[in-house]
Amino acid sequence: MSEAAAHKPNHPYHLVDPSPWPVVGAIAAGLFTVGMVLYMHDLPVFGHKFGLGSILPGVILILLTMVLWWRDVIKEAEFQGHHSLVVQIGLRYGMALFIASEVMFFAAFFWAFFDSALFPKAATGGVWPPHGITPLDPLAIPLLNTLILLTSGCTVTWAHHALKKGDRNGLIQGLALTVVLGIMFTSFQAWEYAHAPFGFKDGIYTSTFFMATGFHGFHVIIGTTFLIVCLFRAIKGHFKPDHHFGFEAAAWYWHFVDVVWLFLFTFVYIWGSGPGPYAG
Repeated sequence: MSEAAAHKPNHPYHLVDPSPWPVVGAIAAGLFTVGMVLYMHDLPVFGHKFGLGSILPGVILILLTMVLWWRDVIKEAEFQGHHSLVVQIGLRYGMALFIASEVMFFAAFFWAFFDSALFPKAATGGVWPPHGITPLDPLAIPLLNTLILLTSGCTVTWAHHALKKGDRNGLIQGLALTVVLGIMFTSFQAWEYAHAPFGFKDGIYTSTFFMATGFHGFHVIIGTTFLIVCLFRAIKGHFKPDHHFGFEAAAWYWHFVDVVWLFLFTFVYIWGSGPGPYAG
């Protein structure tokens, strides 16, 4: 028996090699968290205040971890052949559970919003929206962003169908359009925040509004980054009709972002901006 045959695994699972990226990623997240605390509270470090520079080490290390960890996973999947059908099933279960955890994450923000909206407290004047708050017009930028995200859901589905049919040009075009639409959504939301008639600290309405919509916007940025990576991989010819879980995971995540926005648009922008149940 040859040495290569002796070391060949006799099972379909992938036992990953030791990797430094989980530890490095944890350190990066810790540095970013500490940097955010220093920035938000304007605290000095060794007698100096660095402002936004406080979060720079964490951001750089997070980006480095993302690039190098993704590089290793792509090597395992595309060039080393470790992602067998059994491994892909496990990855699908993992992605599904991750999205389920994200659903619970947003459920907490919706819970806070509905508790304040359905049962207005004395602090809000017993009405919702509270006195002195002028909600954003849901038929302006929010409606436009809704159309943008719904269209992006169509383009990413187009890309997926093109991939399964072996249409590489359709895959690249669909992905490129989805990335552009994701960037457009983020740009319009940033414009909306910059021109909002209220600030984060103006009360329970504003804090729940910015937390729910802001974290969704953050997830849009993550999803857009995910799709950009898939776009570069598609250009390099990585994905195959029967082997493309990386793209499939990105598409799942993007559809999840779409669905969350529909709930935000319906309940936070439209229903939440009108007179509450105790108004008047």
